[in-house]
Amino acid sequence: MRVVIAEDNVLLSNGLELLLTAKGFHVAAITQDAPGFVAAVTEHRPDVTIVDVRLPPTFRDEGIHAAIHARRQHPGLPVLVLSQYVEQQYAGELISDGRGGVGYLLKDRVSRVSEFIDALQRVAAGGTVMDPEVIGQLLTRHARDPIAALTPREREVLALMAEGKDNATVAARLVITENAVHKHIGNIFAKLGLSPADSGHRRVLAVLTYLNRH
Repeated sequence: MRVVIAEDNVLLSNGLELLLTAKGFHVAAITQDAPGFVAAVTEHRPDVTIVDVRLPPTFRDEGIHAAIHARRQHPGLPVLVLSQYVEQQYAGELISDGRGGVGYLLKDRVSRVSEFIDALQRVAAGGTVMDPEVIGQLLTRHARDPIAALTPREREVLALMAEGKDNATVAARLVITENAVHKHIGNIFAKLGLSPADSGHRRVLAVLTYLNRH
């Protein structure tokens, strides 16, 4: 099984290589930055990848962003994120593409080699493996997101509002009445916590809330 690793810590990457080789994996490439990872995936077409969230030069979210980019280029590419950090926004995006073959483990919570190897194999087979701490943080973020409370129809209405469409145009686009649009917009305002006292600005504030999350 071919593996590509993106990890800037040389001791950790070398340790992973020794461990995986001993377990019968073939480490096709080890990269220390995001561009190198994407290039290695294209060159070696690995069966599974291991990626750290924070890579040079800024050590913020380059690794997981590169993983998302690589999965767009190579749909279904198995990715196991191995990191000290939970990047909630990108972790959610990585998981929510619906293709499977995704894992997110925290380095300081991987207590046994057998657990790590099992997780890697499950991801390679198209499964999903998540550290409970990662799941907890994602659920907390989701609960705090007011957009998450909107129904699919309300999200469609808000998306058209964000495009600058008036109520009549929204109604025509969604093939519903203007009264229905008015009702949906009222529900949107309520769920986003926009007070009637802000009546002159609620439409703008709702659109800004939507755009801030897209």
